[in-house]
Amino acid sequence: MTVSTQFIVARSDFQQAKFIETPLPARDELPEEGLLIKVDRFAFTANNITYAMLGDQLKYWQLFPAPDGFGNIPVWGFGEVIASRHPQVGEGEMLFGYFPMATHLVIEAADVSKRGLRDAAAHRQGVAPVYNAYARVSGDAAFAGRQGDYQALLRPLFMLSFLVDDALAEAEFFGARSVMLSSASSKTAFGLAHLLHTQRQPIRVIGLTSAANADFVASLGCYDEVVTYDRVDALAADRPVALVDMAGNAELRSRLHRHFGDRLVYSGRVGLTHQDAAGEDADLPGAAPTWFFAPDQIRKRAKEWGPGGIDKRFGAAWAGFAPKLERWIEVVDGRGPGTVEQIYRDTLGGRVAPHQGHMLSLAG
Repeated sequence: MTVSTQFIVARSDFQQAKFIETPLPARDELPEEGLLIKVDRFAFTANNITYAMLGDQLKYWQLFPAPDGFGNIPVWGFGEVIASRHPQVGEGEMLFGYFPMATHLVIEAADVSKRGLRDAAAHRQGVAPVYNAYARVSGDAAFAGRQGDYQALLRPLFMLSFLVDDALAEAEFFGARSVMLSSASSKTAFGLAHLLHTQRQPIRVIGLTSAANADFVASLGCYDEVVTYDRVDALAADRPVALVDMAGNAELRSRLHRHFGDRLVYSGRVGLTHQDAAGEDADLPGAAPTWFFAPDQIRKRAKEWGPGGIDKRFGAAWAGFAPKLERWIEVVDGRGPGTVEQIYRDTLGGRVAPHQGHMLSLAG
């Protein structure tokens, strides 16, 4: 019997992980207008650990059901339609979107257009629409080869960078003259740094990072200043400053709040990759830490900018960012269950080099 292989993790302890196999449906067993998709390859970055840590809060775990107590971490990638019951979607088509860490996925195709479709499965509703949308990318040069890998590795993260940049600019940076980005080597952080550096002069962009990653962060050329975590107390605290916290390190956040005091005019939390991220923020001086929730900004701008407004502006921003990726990012291909588990554990443990982007497949 043909089976699908899934990589699942214990929702209460991400160190516990295993592979399971489930039977694949035959074509006539698919839901009406259903598609059976073979997952071709997917990106795995620290952002996927964030998805896991927020799995209950933001309903990521419900997207791809797993046995009780376990979850399948969502990933961005490519899949090939290998069986179809939808008259407008043919076998052999390539789709780009949100997939499980698995070899296969069944979706219920709806709202099919020339550009894409969505999964109408009941268990996938109640989340931001972007997580159920699939682009039809067969023959699209922008999604072919390494360009496609860059799309999977960075386009979803760059959308977050784009939205944070937009929200900060709309708020006139809360009066700040500088913006600090923690975890400055992360892909979301340097995407935001690129936008701030190229579009928001004279805002000063400060990258906060570990000593091990400092050279890489400096080499990007989009930070005006790079400061290692052990030296943040030496930062000048005489002017208003904003913080975009990509890592969720409670101890670092507390140090920055106490160092800048009321000069810290914005403290936004975006990522959550540190295991100690649930620290207390009560009674910190300066602006109260708040979560930046991307879907809220998307809904706001969709209403204000009208149909296609977000896509047009984001497309222009991506066009200015994408050419830099060949110089900044080394794409590393990995295949097979053993490699997938190793990269998962390396990412969980913070052992992935910042210049690397991993494209994975559970197929051997």
